[in-house]
Amino acid sequence: MTRPGCPMIQQKVCLIGGFAVGKTSLVSRFVHSIFSDKYHTTVGVKIDKKPVDLGDRQVELVLWDIYGQDEYQALRVSYLRGAAGYLLVVDGTRPATLDTASELSEQVRHAIGRVPFVLVLNKSDLTSEWRLEEAAVLKLAAADAVVRTSAKTGGGVEDAFAKLARAMSRQVHPGRP
Repeated sequence: MTRPGCPMIQQKVCLIGGFAVGKTSLVSRFVHSIFSDKYHTTVGVKIDKKPVDLGDRQVELVLWDIYGQDEYQALRVSYLRGAAGYLLVVDGTRPATLDTASELSEQVRHAIGRVPFVLVLNKSDLTSEWRLEEAAVLKLAAADAVVRTSAKTGGGVEDAFAKLARAMSRQVHPGRP
């Protein structure tokens, strides 16, 4: 909902990561405040919208939940066009998804240049099962933020999207927080 006197801009955001890292669950938690234990494969792309209030302005995030990538299915560059930023999602219990994320980040940078992104370390409700090495996470330190999330509990989800919205907004409005 738009506040009077508060400008609203739309920004395209892509959720990128390997299969079953929780991209769709993160969007469901963020947009609809729900979580399902059932795994649903995204075919192609699923698009949702949600406004984010940044205080002096609002941003309507147009969320492109892109199918998970692996060695058999490459990222479709056409889905990235027009993206103002992206969430790079990793499953904390599966170190291989961090390698996939690193490769995808390079593909995105090559396709659309440097845009803001947040590295999302998902499944923080399972930290006892996490197998990520800190050094590997630091390789992706070019992110505007690194946020631990749990689509299941909701922990960190709003924060991840808000941090990305602020980073994208700084590009549109340099000098603002």
